[in-house]
Amino acid sequence: MRVALSVTCVNDAMFPETGKAVVRLLRRLGCEVDFPRAQTCCAQPMVNTGYLDEAVPVVRTYVDAFAGYDAVVTPSGSCAGSARHQHALVGRRGAENGSDPGLGAAVAGAPPTYELSEFLVDVLGVVDVGAYFPHTVTYHPTCHSLRMLGVGDRPRRLLEAVRGLRLVELPGAEECCGFGGTFAVKNADTSVAMGADKARHVRSTGAEVLVAGDNSCLMHVGGVLSRQRSGVRVVHLAEVLAATEGAEGQS
Repeated sequence: MRVALSVTCVNDAMFPETGKAVVRLLRRLGCEVDFPRAQTCCAQPMVNTGYLDEAVPVVRTYVDAFAGYDAVVTPSGSCAGSARHQHALVGRRGAENGSDPGLGAAVAGAPPTYELSEFLVDVLGVVDVGAYFPHTVTYHPTCHSLRMLGVGDRPRRLLEAVRGLRLVELPGAEECCGFGGTFAVKNADTSVAMGADKARHVRSTGAEVLVAGDNSCLMHVGGVLSRQRSGVRVVHLAEVLAATEGAEGQS
């Protein structure tokens, strides 16, 4: 299977190890993985803030960059949700304003974009990916993966199959961490309070590591945990699943 990695803006700029982990993991599972250098943003920030006209050329770039692959895989429920649910909306906008009349058809014919856990479980049909991560972990299900994509228990099933890993329940797991992209800027006090609540729940588990499928959420909660000097690390799901015995944490 020929797969393209959509690394996301946040990972490209701040968390490159997550993208590297996805490539290692998928290649280990027999996929041919490419990184199209023409890729940019998925257009979610523009759509979420109402700038649909500005999103049209961004979605066109996304569609063109990933054309011809069997699937697009991204380590982000947020960006996968944008591709699956927002790109069609932007395609219609391109026809309405005349800026890109063919975008709707291009979006409809594009290869499917999957969040990492659903690609592993639903497309590749694997749960045990051969990972080794000897730590006590708690898992935060991010809002877009939970509500927009409906990934359900797929990430938990993958974590439960990791050798050496002990998974502990996170109280209030389905509550938002408070990041929400531009929400954190426009509603900073509320965002910080929500992040503090999530950090308190994480610390109550006694876990060494907080895992999630979106680095934006981990960045937010991890910042709170770091300022509290909690000693709790935040690690993306892809990096846990890519870790193997004798090579844990290597890039």
